[in-house]
Amino acid sequence: MTYPLELGWGPWRLPVHLLCEVLAYTLGYRLYAHLRAAAADPIGTEHRQWIFVAAAAGALLGSRALGLLEHPALLLHPPGGWLYYFTNKTIVGGFLGGLIGVELVKKRLGIRASSGDLMVFPLLLGLAVGRLGCHLSGLEDGTFGTATALPWGLNFGDGVYRHPTNLYEIGFLGLLGLGLWLAGRRWSLPNGRRFEVFLASYLLFRLAVEFLKPTPAPAGWGLTAIQWACVAGLGYYAWLWGKELRVKS
Repeated sequence: MTYPLELGWGPWRLPVHLLCEVLAYTLGYRLYAHLRAAAADPIGTEHRQWIFVAAAAGALLGSRALGLLEHPALLLHPPGGWLYYFTNKTIVGGFLGGLIGVELVKKRLGIRASSGDLMVFPLLLGLAVGRLGCHLSGLEDGTFGTATALPWGLNFGDGVYRHPTNLYEIGFLGLLGLGLWLAGRRWSLPNGRRFEVFLASYLLFRLAVEFLKPTPAPAGWGLTAIQWACVAGLGYYAWLWGKELRVKS
């Protein structure tokens, strides 16, 4: 296979990454609509719309902010000019920013029911399809791994065999989805627990897999900006679950 993969139709070229991104949003939304129609949603349509707006706004801001912090040395001298500030984005920043936005709006509206449980499987599907697009983009996407001598290392066109970190993530998402589905069939999970386990597990995975990527940690930090964001998110869930245990005891 040649990276980046493109679909050709006469003189036209369609990057597969763009196609996968569109499919990720489309399939994720279709699955969400199916799940919402099949289950009783404790949150009304109007409130659900406000939650979507808050999630989108928070995800946009969080994704851009963390994407810029990933390379702090470039903030004063952005490559390509001012457009640089609007092109960087990260999934971790999007999740955490969206979480903050949703929690603020839910508090304002007085909503206590979980709004995230219904989104878990659509998010897993969308993430997996999107990461396939990242993988097929090769070096252009910037999410490739470091060099490796392992037999499954892949050459993205520069002669270096690298960790296929995007394929690792797709495999992890599949296992996480299967585990959450089996847990839901076997146990009655508390309200909001599915989303909490999903996001905490994803943050833990990203904290670990970032060590296999060539993004350097800023001097003196020890971890990249994405990893510090993962630590902060995991710290929040540790506090949340610890608080829950203290109340029960």
